[in-house]
Amino acid sequence: MNIGLYQNAASLNSLERWQDAVSQNITSSQVTGFKRRAVQVSGVNSGEILYDPAMRPDRGEGMPAVSPQTRYAISFVSGENQPTGRDLDFAISGDGFFAFKTPDGQTAYTRAGQFQVRSDRTLVTTQGMEVLSQSGSPIQLQSQGGTLVVNADGSIRHGEAVLGKIGVFKPANPSQLSSISAGVFSAGPGADMKPLDSPEIQQSYLEASNVAPLREMVDLVNISRAYEANQKLIQTRDQTLQQTLDALT
Repeated sequence: MNIGLYQNAASLNSLERWQDAVSQNITSSQVTGFKRRAVQVSGVNSGEILYDPAMRPDRGEGMPAVSPQTRYAISFVSGENQPTGRDLDFAISGDGFFAFKTPDGQTAYTRAGQFQVRSDRTLVTTQGMEVLSQSGSPIQLQSQGGTLVVNADGSIRHGEAVLGKIGVFKPANPSQLSSISAGVFSAGPGADMKPLDSPEIQQSYLEASNVAPLREMVDLVNISRAYEANQKLIQTRDQTLQQTLDALT
């Protein structure tokens, strides 16, 4: 078995996964609250290289052959908070996620605080899903109206009435958050989402994505060059193997 061919093939697979992540980052770079997808590459043992005919693999005499193994991760670095002048736009400074109820009754989390008011005066996301308070219940505004003010700690005042707090939840283990769609996450069993007593919320602001398009474009160039180099190595190994077989026949 030519281990080198398998190593190069594994490298091509890793580069393709990296390219998929970069492409999604570029596509979603203008989505409010989007979190950049990253690719983490580690080496795994894929056998032994026997560089001396007298070596035996059962005695561990060869040199370990390492191949790349790739997995996706999410960068939760905050994006820049940008002013909008709209009372129903909110951005979190620091840690935490807004929470909302999905149509199937599950709780999902996002950094995108672009909210609206439903006909029954319930605060909802742009997709019409109910935004949750710190206690996990929907937030309903007053029928008589008035100025909506949200303080930095999330407390809501509508006219003269205090309506509680917008929920901001922080995971104990962010790696247990799974992406549902651009900027929206579900919490796995180990995420352990807890409400923050003193969040930092900015009203009339929205958080931009944390994607730097120029960096992603540079990554695409690097991926293309690495892919081409691995392809050439595979061709070279294949030609060398063919020449060896021709010499033996």
